[in-house]
Amino acid sequence: MNDTIRFNKEEKLKTLTELQYNVTQKGADEPPFHNEYWNNNEEGIYVDIVSGEPLFSSKDKYDAQTGWPSFTKPLMSNNVVFKNNGLFPGITGMEVRSRNANSILGHVFNDGPQPTGLRFCMNSASMEFIPKADLVQRGYGALAAQFVEKKD
Repeated sequence: MNDTIRFNKEEKLKTLTELQYNVTQKGADEPPFHNEYWNNNEEGIYVDIVSGEPLFSSKDKYDAQTGWPSFTKPLMSNNVVFKNNGLFPGITGMEVRSRNANSILGHVFNDGPQPTGLRFCMNSASMEFIPKADLVQRGYGALAAQFVEKKD
């Protein structure tokens, strides 16, 4: 996988649903427990709905009991950026955006499990899930190795 993400943001934004657009471009949140990936337990990766850049792995997903998909860390830390938006006074929480598309993904908090202590609370509408069986054909073959079972 190369580091260059090529996409036409203007064209891609035209294909988003109203919810996807409002989440990624305006910072709206989808309803908890009523979104596509909050309880998805399938193996694979989550990519930015606009750019396709890899964001999170199912290997780092856990049930934070918030009703949104939660992860302990990004799959590729250089694909996410943080912005202090001041929405949560008194609570440590930063807005999380994708680097290439600048999509608003959700927030990160310091109340997650070890080893990171972080909770990346994301909106399903900001991401597309790519099942492990489809990684190679969708151009994410370099990330498939994390799902290969190791033999003793």
